[in-house]
Amino acid sequence: MDGLAPELPDTFTTATARELGIHSRDLYAWRDDGRIVELSRGVFRRADAPAASYPDLLAIAHRVPRAVVCCVSAAAVYDLTDELPGTVQIAVPKGSASPRIDYPPTTSFRFEARTFDLGLSQIEAAPGESVRIYSPTRTVVDLMRLRGRLGEPLAFSVLHRYLRSRAAKPGLLLDFASKLDVYGPVRRALDVASAG
Repeated sequence: MDGLAPELPDTFTTATARELGIHSRDLYAWRDDGRIVELSRGVFRRADAPAASYPDLLAIAHRVPRAVVCCVSAAAVYDLTDELPGTVQIAVPKGSASPRIDYPPTTSFRFEARTFDLGLSQIEAAPGESVRIYSPTRTVVDLMRLRGRLGEPLAFSVLHRYLRSRAAKPGLLLDFASKLDVYGPVRRALDVASAG
């Protein structure tokens, strides 16, 4: 686009623009005239870039690079639920500060550092741009672990949809459940599902 620095990536932060010698006054002028779109405070996307499939997830990934999309947000990405989360749900390692993000609205969960990378995966949030997300198997186990907070009906419905999918890996599900200290409830839920 006319006037934009050609070296600016499709999605970028204020810090990236600054490193390229772009003054914040120019950045906000570009935003105001529609050449770039502000996805979140300090995160921008070129208006001439291909459409992002998950712009909110992309924004959060730039704001909190260590975060991992989890729980209902991940289940929605994998079509394991029809529920649309009111906030982007992310996991951060226990001991790290929970990010404060007004837009897009975000809920943080603190997961144990020793299992934080278990089931870590990626999805393409925009062409050529990936974000960190937990795998479908890890997502099911996390929802079972957090069923008291997020709701048992949701956890069981996601589990059942997962078991009906081609990607279902019951053995891996039990392995993750064991590592995340929720083996008993997941085993019982699997037994009920297989009996029904």
